[in-house]
Amino acid sequence: MSMGASGTPPVPLSAAAWTRCSRRPAMISAFFIFNQKGEVLISRLYRTDLKRSIADVFRIQVVSNSDVRSPIITLGSTSFFHVRINNLYVVAVTKCNANAALVFEFCYRFISIAKSYFGKVDEEAVKNNFVLIYELIDEIIDFGYPQNSETDTLKTYITTESIVSSSIAAEESSKITTQATGATNWRRGDVKYKKNEAFVDVVETVNLSMSAKGTVLRADVDGHIQMRAYLSGTPECKFGLNDKLVIDKSERGGGDAVELDDCRFHQCVRLDEFDSTRTISFVPPDGEFELMRYRSTSNIKLPLRVIPTVNEIGTTAVSYVITVKTNFNNKLSATNVVVRIPTPLNTTNVDCKVPIGKAKIPRIQGGQEVTFQGQASLTSTTHRQVWARPPIDVDFQVLMFTSSGLIVRFLKVFEKSNYHSVKWVRYLTKASGSYQIRPNQSHVRLAAPTVMRQQRTTARDATHAGTD
Repeated sequence: MSMGASGTPPVPLSAAAWTRCSRRPAMISAFFIFNQKGEVLISRLYRTDLKRSIADVFRIQVVSNSDVRSPIITLGSTSFFHVRINNLYVVAVTKCNANAALVFEFCYRFISIAKSYFGKVDEEAVKNNFVLIYELIDEIIDFGYPQNSETDTLKTYITTESIVSSSIAAEESSKITTQATGATNWRRGDVKYKKNEAFVDVVETVNLSMSAKGTVLRADVDGHIQMRAYLSGTPECKFGLNDKLVIDKSERGGGDAVELDDCRFHQCVRLDEFDSTRTISFVPPDGEFELMRYRSTSNIKLPLRVIPTVNEIGTTAVSYVITVKTNFNNKLSATNVVVRIPTPLNTTNVDCKVPIGKAKIPRIQGGQEVTFQGQASLTSTTHRQVWARPPIDVDFQVLMFTSSGLIVRFLKVFEKSNYHSVKWVRYLTKASGSYQIRPNQSHVRLAAPTVMRQQRTTARDATHAGTD
């Protein structure tokens, strides 16, 4: 099978996973829902290679056997994939070598769809809505192959009134004609807002590894574009990025070009138009979604430069001078800056000093630098060993700045009613545990960890100096 036997349930894939199906499709022979006693609440056979009695096999081998931990169990040529939720077993059965990830995706998508119809998925809800559940699984699966798992599309076809356990599901009207004429399956056409707005967040996480000599060993950016669309009707959005945007590695973009090693788009994006004009054209889903994810390893702009100076003072102390310089416009500022400075294992006390007399400042303005000084006092030891110095870690956030250089040139919204829409674009570059600078390579002699029990309980954590 495609999954290991670790016993850990797989993480659900996105709804677009069906369009990225591998060579082995997710062919399902039967679908069941069991309660915790092993009673069958829902059953549907899609193919003739299994009989209804296969449910007894699952009840005996899995439900009644508390030692079974794996989400997949194979007996002979039959494989059972199950997901547990609120003392229920959602089970898909197949006799072929199906793609395990897609089978589990079907199970998780069914649970998500059920929640959208009648709220909490438990035994009571399944019994109260068994007619609706049969309609859903018959619409989602055709002869064992998953066909349509989009909630908005299903709600236009299946309008059976559900018995909800919470006020989640709302009344839906049937618009089959509209769907049949080409409406998108990720958005309904009857969405209405008093104020039409679109919010775009370009969020980048910068990763850095710098040597003690100041040489960049590795620098890359993991970014994504998050969008919140509160737009009426079925709008067409056009989204323009940098003019000098290079995605194909065989191309050369020059020093000022934005080079992306790879990128992925939401299923709503028309890829042919992006390939030709670098314009992202799409009909957005309603609400929040991830429009694009990308990675860049070239022409990275480092927002902060950290210069560490570490000196020994005999064998009793180590002094630190850490300078943080900003490499962006003076109209911008870095916030939530935290510098983690490692100290020797036999440190007994740390004395930190800053020029303004406080250990925290609100922000670091662009074009400025901040210097922190500190001294770590060490215990005297009889046995000494070399201290392999860990790197200094820096966390920060910089608004309206991107390390890759990616920018949004324009965002346009077109809709047949020609309404006015308000667009917002925000940039955020951040680092969290992945921005590392190694200090100089001089060594401090430390006590072996087995000298004294009291010494093993001395301070081991890194000192912190930072900003909010």
